[in-house]
This record gives sequence, C-alpha cells and structure tokens, in this order.
Amino acid sequence: MKVFVTGGSGYIGQATTEALVRRGIEVAALVRSDASERVVTGLGASPVRGELTDVSVLREAARAADGVLHLGQYAGTDAAEVDRAAAEAMQDGAGARPYVHTGGVWVYGDTAGIVDEDAPLKPPRLTAWRVENEKRVLARAATGERPVVVMPGLVYGRSAGLIETFYAAPGRAAGAVPCVGDGSNHWSLVHVEDLAELYVLALAAPAGSVYAGVGDRNPTALQVSEALSRAMGRPGAIRHLTMDEATEEMGPVAEAFALDQRLTGARARRRLGWNPVRLDPLTELAAH
Repeated sequence: MKVFVTGGSGYIGQATTEALVRRGIEVAALVRSDASERVVTGLGASPVRGELTDVSVLREAARAADGVLHLGQYAGTDAAEVDRAAAEAMQDGAGARPYVHTGGVWVYGDTAGIVDEDAPLKPPRLTAWRVENEKRVLARAATGERPVVVMPGLVYGRSAGLIETFYAAPGRAAGAVPCVGDGSNHWSLVHVEDLAELYVLALAAPAGSVYAGVGDRNPTALQVSEALSRAMGRPGAIRHLTMDEATEEMGPVAEAFALDQRLTGARARRRLGWNPVRLDPLTELAAH
C-alpha cells in the first residue's frame, strides 16, 4: 500500500509517517523545502516537491497512491480557499480510494458536558471556515468516494505543538506559564503518537465518517499550566491573562484556548479499534 501525506514533515505528520512506515506502508510526502525533504526522507518516506497551492501536484500524487492523509496546514489569510482547493484536487485524484481530511474539535465551541462528533457546531472565528470545507469533503461520499474527517483535540507530546508554542516556551521565557482567564475551562487532549495511530486506522474507515481524535482526558487549562510550571521547576508560577491580554500576546488562537470543551473518542475506539495508550497528559507535561 502507498499513502500520500501532506504535512509529513510537521508535528503530527512526522508521528503519522512513522506509524505508517512501521506497518510497512510506503509513504510519499509533500515537501516544499530541502529541510522538509531531509526530514521525511529520514523517516523513510519519498519526497514529493510542491506546496498546498500546487493543485496539479496534489492531484497527481493522490492519483498515484492507494490513500491520502491531508495533514498539512496553510498559514496565509486565504487558508480557507487554499484548503478547499487542495482537498478538491486530492479527492479528484484519489477517486474511490480513501481520503482522510484533518479538522479539529474547536469547531464544537463550548460543550455542555461530554459530547461526541454529533454535537452542534459553534466554532470560534479562528476555525469557522473549516465547517463549510468539511461539509464539502464529506459530501463526496454520495458520489462513491471515500472521504473521512479526523477531528484532533489539542495535541501534546514530544515537546512540540500549540501547548509548547503558546504555553511552555513563553512560560520558560517569562518564568511563569500563561493561563487565559481563571483556567477553569476544560481542554480535550490527545497525545501526538495516539493521534498518529488514529490517522492510520482512518484509511480503512467507512466513507463519510467523522472521528474525534481525543484521549478522553479533559483537564482544565489551569491544570495544564500548573503541570507546565512544574516541568520548568517553578510549581505554581502562573500568569493569568484577561482575554484582551491573551489576544494581544497569542493572537486569535486565544479565543480557542478559552473554550470549555470535553469530548469523547469512543466512536473511533468502538468502530476502528483505536486504542490510545498515552492517557496521563498532566504527568507527561509536568515531566518535560
């Protein structure tokens, strides 16, 4: 089997490429630089030169593969348009073969207790554009194609990702870890290596299905900040930020960090046999 992966040199993409290669699956990974090429080659993947805006490259790479994992993220102001065009190109190329698209649980907004993939959508401004794109992706199941959407929670592990970028690293620099508001809101976390396993399993999922990639551990934001403060050797060193302060410091992602979310990944465990094993995020975050 051969799988085409976008974002293969990134945080989630590296773990997913490793999971694919461990299973003996051939990986072709989109790369846009020499540095990215070295990363994916080192992981055992074959590089495909191009960017998410190169729709002809995406279409042909998808056509040459047995399945597609779209993990790449475009950071420009036209992210919605680029993601939509990239998805359409790869779905055109994949045809009736599996196409796995990346969403995110932030589109559910604040949840009232623990919810699953069928909860109402109430996205923050940062991710509101994803809702229409994901509808377009899934709609192609009606034409005989095999789209699947994986909705990761807030990903941690390997000292990288958003928690590292917006909490741990600034905490080390300032001597105190930031926390938006009082931190009583919950985060749905998932370890990057567990999430990688879900992406592999999603290649065999039924057409049109959606899976929350969360480890069913929903600590509060304050608990996460406290764990990070222990990791840097200053237990309890927390900087509480108002929403205005957080937005000034973090940008629009601050609104998403303030969401109160508790989700379950029971559907993926039940239907795909997903078995997350990194289930103590606070201990792990406090140790790094």
